[in-house]
Amino acid sequence: MNRRLPTALAVTAVIGSGLLMTACGGGDESSASDSPAASSGQASPTASGGSDGGGSGTSKSSGGGAAGSGSSDKSGTGGGDSADGASSGDKSGYGQSCGTNDISWSVSSESQAGGYFLIKAQAKSGITCILPAELPVVAFGSDGTEAEPAEQSAGQPITLRAGVTAYAGVNPKTTDEDGGKELDSLIVSVANDDPNPESLKVDSYVVDKPVVTSWHTSPADAVPFSG
Repeated sequence: MNRRLPTALAVTAVIGSGLLMTACGGGDESSASDSPAASSGQASPTASGGSDGGGSGTSKSSGGGAAGSGSSDKSGTGGGDSADGASSGDKSGYGQSCGTNDISWSVSSESQAGGYFLIKAQAKSGITCILPAELPVVAFGSDGTEAEPAEQSAGQPITLRAGVTAYAGVNPKTTDEDGGKELDSLIVSVANDDPNPESLKVDSYVVDKPVVTSWHTSPADAVPFSG
């Protein structure tokens, strides 16, 4: 019995040692299992940091929104400028009175009514303008003699554009007596204060109490009958 006791104690010691080691191993496993928790604990600050980053991102996004808002404001202003530009573009060349240099001028000599000059006015390419109802200004010679009205009533405004011609007839001599000035050109303009009068070359003629019609869209209406 005494010999078996040490043996039993030795076995018990070995088993106890194994159990102790197992317990220690279990402690390791427990520590290992705690490690993900620690990792999880580390992940949490990371997530929190990510949240902060996200918050920072949100702040940037918000800033981007502000930039977008600013961009929208500029776009709106640009749109206004563009609209104004378009409006100006629509007005350009339309509804304005013709200047003498907006017009292509020509003249022909006609035999009707004792002879007269037929002035033709056409808008230059790309121009649309309005000839006023006033008489065309027709002057003769260096002394600036002007033609008087050949009609009792004023004409109507005429819009000149592509395909439209305005006509006015000029009779340089309405008297039967001899005399007058002999000239070879007509000076025409749309208005007295126009800075760009046009000189139209014609055959030699005599000027004595000249008359001019209003503007007409038909040459037949622009015959300057005198008296």
